Amino acid sequence: MSFTYGELKQAIQDYAENDETTFVNNLPVFIRNAEERIFKMVQLTDFRKNALGNTTGSIKYLDCPSDFLAPLSLSLEVSGEKVFIDYKDVNFLQTYAPDSSATGAPKYYALFDRDNFILAPTPDAAYVAELHYYYRPASLTSLTDSGTSWLSENAPLAMLYGSLLEAYTFMKGEPDMIALYTQQLQMALAGMKQFGENKEVTDQYRTGMLIRPKQ
Repeated sequence: MSFTYGELKQAIQDYAENDETTFVNNLPVFIRNAEERIFKMVQLTDFRKNALGNTTGSIKYLDCPSDFLAPLSLSLEVSGEKVFIDYKDVNFLQTYAPDSSATGAPKYYALFDRDNFILAPTPDAAYVAELHYYYRPASLTSLTDSGTSWLSENAPLAMLYGSLLEAYTFMKGEPDMIALYTQQLQMALAGMKQFGENKEVTDQYRTGMLIRPKQ
C-alpha cells in the first residue's frame, strides 16, 4: 500500500465525505501538518544527511542547512584529522568562551537560532566542517498528483491518519472520530518508531533475535 499525492488527497475527501471548496483547498495543509508530526516524533535513518561547510576565522557562527531539523554530529578538519566537537547548550558556550575575540580550534557547538550554530572558542581559521543531521525532506505537497515521497510509500497509514486527524480538527468533527484517528495515528507512529529506533540501528548478529514471552 502506498499513496501518490493525488490518491492521498482523494482518500482524505472520501473518509471525511467532504468536497466543500474550503476543505479541499486545505488538503495540502492537512498533509504538511501530518508530515511535520512524523518528522518530529520518529527518528528514521532516511531523514539523515550530511553537509559540508567552512568556518570563518574570527567568526563564531556557522550556517545551518536550510532543511535542518536536528543535529547528529559536527566534525572539523583540524591539522588533517577529523575532530568531532561536543554539542552543548548556548549558555554553556557563552560561559566557556565569554570573550568572542579569543580564538582557537572550536571544541563545542550549539544551535544559536534556526539559521546558525555558535562555536566555542571562536574559530582561529577556516576549518572544513561536516554536519550529520536530521533534515526535513521535501513535502509530498510540493509534487504533482502522480508524485510520491518516502513517507507516502513507506508510512502510508501514518500519512493517512495524520492527515485525517488534521482534517477532522479543521471540520470540528465528532470527538469520537477525532479520538479514533488519534489512536490510529499513534499505532502507526509506534510501528515506525519500532522500525526506525530499533530495527534500523541494530542487527541480529550482535543482539540476537527478539524473543517474546509465550502467551
